[in-house]
Amino acid sequence: MRTVLAILLVLFATYSVLVYEYGHGDRDERASTAVRVGIRIWQEEICQSCHQLYGLGGYMGPDLTNVVSQRDTMRIRTFIRYGTGRMPAHALSDVEIDQLIAFLAWVDRTGTRTMPPEATHWTGTYLLEKP
Repeated sequence: MRTVLAILLVLFATYSVLVYEYGHGDRDERASTAVRVGIRIWQEEICQSCHQLYGLGGYMGPDLTNVVSQRDTMRIRTFIRYGTGRMPAHALSDVEIDQLIAFLAWVDRTGTRTMPPEATHWTGTYLLEKP
């Protein structure tokens, strides 16, 4: 009986070490660095004054919490680089745009927006009652 318990204890310890060391998904440092730089770019470009993440931020533009899973990367890249009628163009390099998109992809994987897209008016405000 003691032998079985000892074997189970060793297996559990081995499993715990493996989960701790390798159970964190993608450990590519370049991706982590890109996300961290993307956060800095988000802050330096003051994106939060117009856009929201997780329902927090400005109301001029749409909530971008899940934009990466809803729009293709080329469209996001075009909006960032050239802007729209309401959004200014941003003079960022291709690498900086990639880093900003890496940050938005990380945000997309970590949560969901608080309101569905159909409940958001084009002004960025929420439609709480159906018109």
